[in-house]
Amino acid sequence: MIDADAARPRTPRSDGEQSRERLVHAALPLFAHQGFAKTSTREIAEAAGTNLAAIKYYFGDKAGLYRAVFFELQSTSDEEIARFDGVALSLGDALRGLYLGFLEPLKQGELTSLCMKLHMREMLEPTGLWEEEIQRGIKPMHDALVALLCRHLGLKRVDDEVQRLAVCVAALGVHLHVGRDVTDALAPALNRGAAAFDRWLERLVMYAEAMVGAEMQRRLATAAPRSRIASRTASRRMTPAPIQKTLPGATR
Repeated sequence: MIDADAARPRTPRSDGEQSRERLVHAALPLFAHQGFAKTSTREIAEAAGTNLAAIKYYFGDKAGLYRAVFFELQSTSDEEIARFDGVALSLGDALRGLYLGFLEPLKQGELTSLCMKLHMREMLEPTGLWEEEIQRGIKPMHDALVALLCRHLGLKRVDDEVQRLAVCVAALGVHLHVGRDVTDALAPALNRGAAAFDRWLERLVMYAEAMVGAEMQRRLATAAPRSRIASRTASRRMTPAPIQKTLPGATR
């Protein structure tokens, strides 16, 4: 998720911290719109109002700056997981924590939009960071969500259906980012203003709870016939075989 604190006012920083931050924020729109290969360090330095030496000093090279832009403007997976993985949380409260991680950044507007474009461009023009993002960010989040669903479904082991459910639950939040332009074109009122995202939060929790409930019912319906079959099989095994009587004069 995008770091919701990235655009908020902060305590005063040293000149060095401010210069580094200016470079990161100046590089974001350039990398997002042009990609890594087509963006020059000179462009970035000019946009940040600094010199080329500052990029080398703070980031080593363009790749180091790109990495900082890609990862530092989003919260860590540990921070996101902490929102929803408490074992004492109800399903509704856990889902609310999950979706807050998706929705709070959307209130930041252009910053979130640029970060999403950067991630989409990285998928189309990979530099290797997307694979790292999957391993260090997306996979831990997915695994934590799967564990959450197993707890609330009363499962001791993970199976493909829980994995599928986790993908669908997460997809509700992901689509608000990936499909933002489409939603704005089809139903612009859905994303208009902070209150709109509060409404999204309540609806996403409701929809996700319904999905979890549907999966619970599917499992119960699947388990019932198996239980009846097992009961009948056990009953047959316990029923004594009929005693066969031999009629007088019958040959054996």
